[in-house]
Amino acid sequence: MIVSKWGNSLAIRLPTQVVDYLKLKEGDDIEVHVADKKHFQIKKKPSLQDRIDGLRKFRGRMPTDFHFDRSELNER
Repeated sequence: MIVSKWGNSLAIRLPTQVVDYLKLKEGDDIEVHVADKKHFQIKKKPSLQDRIDGLRKFRGRMPTDFHFDRSELNER
């Protein structure tokens, strides 16, 4: 990949394999995390519909070992 100037920013083009693997399309939001000086990770942010679908799947079910303690949450 080659770093190019795009307005006042620098940009890279993503290889087709990355675009296909992440199922990216124009306008998608992605997150870039720097792992170290030579490596970074690209992650596709979930769309609003993906988040809504996840909430519908959840439907308020909590893990069996979940414990809610209001006092603990309100400690300062």
